[in-house]
Amino acid sequence: MPDGPPSDVTTIHTLGPTGTNLEMAAHHWFSSRRRDGTVILHAQVEDGLGSMRFDGSDAILACAVYPRLHDLVFQNLHRLAMVDSFILHTYEMVLATRPGQQSVTTIVTHPAPSSLVASRGQVSLSSSNSRAAAECAAGRYDACVTTDRAAKSAGLAIVENFGPVPMVYTLHVGTGGPAAPHRDA
Repeated sequence: MPDGPPSDVTTIHTLGPTGTNLEMAAHHWFSSRRRDGTVILHAQVEDGLGSMRFDGSDAILACAVYPRLHDLVFQNLHRLAMVDSFILHTYEMVLATRPGQQSVTTIVTHPAPSSLVASRGQVSLSSSNSRAAAECAAGRYDACVTTDRAAKSAGLAIVENFGPVPMVYTLHVGTGGPAAPHRDA
């Protein structure tokens, strides 16, 4: 177990870019404890391992459907402790396109919600819901599965709303093992 309770956490590393369900959940974790904290976004959840402190003050926030959660846990038993979990609804999950898009043959999505559109076209995978929205908006794909927030931010039109999903989020505190160089806050 970590040296201190989860209340010692001042920094949470999680999945970016901005607008992900995990970023929202990290801010929720701090606000529900009436604490100020820093949320640092990474291209992959596990990328936070490279810049976090292992003194109980930094944590990684993941979710139960994160494709490599088992690797994050079992490959880091020597330096991470899962100290908290909570259920929080995601943003609304949607299928979105660029305005005026007539047909959908290619769809980009994070691996977790990919089954929502498995039979609707050629599915490609992205590292996050927010990144999928950006790739669709850039014209690389006809449509994407993303959050309503990311779709609106990218200027996409919502084709179908799958609704919010009650999600389990897990907090993993750095407790030991090789520490990364200290970063400036």
